[in-house]
Amino acid sequence: MRKLLFIIVLVPVLGGLAWWYFREQVLPNYGPAYREYAYVSNGKSNTVSVIDLRTFELARTIAVGLGPTGIAANGKKNEIYTVNSGSNNVSVIDAEKNAVVATIGVHGRPYFIDVSEDGKRAYVANSGSANVSVIDLEKRLVIGTLRVGTAPGLARVSPDGATVVVSNRGDNTVSVIDAKLLRVRATLPVCHQPEDIAILPDSSKAFVACSGSSQVASIALENGKKGGEATSDRVLALLDVGRTPVSLALKPDGGELIVCDFDSDSISIIETGNDEVGSSALVGQHPTRAVVTNDNSRLYASNFGSDNVAVYDIDIGKRITTVAVGSRPDGLALSPDQRYLLVLDTQAGDVTVIQKRTPRKLEPTEYSLLTMIPVGVQPNGIVVKAFMASTPVRK
Repeated sequence: MRKLLFIIVLVPVLGGLAWWYFREQVLPNYGPAYREYAYVSNGKSNTVSVIDLRTFELARTIAVGLGPTGIAANGKKNEIYTVNSGSNNVSVIDAEKNAVVATIGVHGRPYFIDVSEDGKRAYVANSGSANVSVIDLEKRLVIGTLRVGTAPGLARVSPDGATVVVSNRGDNTVSVIDAKLLRVRATLPVCHQPEDIAILPDSSKAFVACSGSSQVASIALENGKKGGEATSDRVLALLDVGRTPVSLALKPDGGELIVCDFDSDSISIIETGNDEVGSSALVGQHPTRAVVTNDNSRLYASNFGSDNVAVYDIDIGKRITTVAVGSRPDGLALSPDQRYLLVLDTQAGDVTVIQKRTPRKLEPTEYSLLTMIPVGVQPNGIVVKAFMASTPVRK
């Protein structure tokens, strides 16, 4: 009987100690007005899923337009924007209400949207209309429609807000737009099938991935200044990388650019200062997207073909582990505290949450799968927004 009582008492105690040791740390308490959400566009469900990153639960599902793809957050106001390629419009979501408050019509087959750092404008490349829509986000109106090249895929605004770079997949060119004058100031022939774009923090250069020729174009921008001297819009170099470069991830310090080479199962690392490919590394089957931590030390790459995420240590130049996720992972996002990685599983229709933790004796792994959250059909875009709500909290 004593042994039985001992076991009855001991098991809950050990269970409690195990929970305390392995428990997932909660977010700091920022007060009742603090919000931290991830927004996921679901291309085949015509919805946006809202995930509460304080509880890792689905908070709401918002109906938007047809075929939502690109999604972006406003850094200066509590709004989210999703591009609906099937209905040729942009849905404006109030992040405090988590509801659509406006719909802005654009042109044919838009896929991505980019927002200026001052939060005043958005730019949408309309692939079916060969133009770019310029949106005033205060008035929620299109204030300009600029003709560019054939089948523009992406319009990226520079950090200083002065320039918009557009990749024209259909005619292998890049259009450079003067954002102040709202005019195309240069059209530059580049490599074959230009797609993703990255712009340096000082707005001096743009890099464009060309999936059809296994190259990345380095482009000097007129408004960017380097060494105190003004530069003109021109192609500086065409850099050979792995096969089918599909996306670019820039380190926050701007010193290196990581290229996901889909058909080489690798990443290429470009030194942005001297336009040289410094190294490459195998990361997994068909990497599609990558994201770099704020301290420039870690790279996460989604491997579409092997259903996992590679963790690459930038400082030592080596893949250190892989973490299994759902089927056909693609888009990635980090939580504001950098402790959680969100992975879009496009075929499974869910979001995998990976936690970065401090290794311990009983749990030596640095990364663990925290949870998987069902969203909609074919999730294809994700953005994270943390903010203080301005409306009173209901009791």
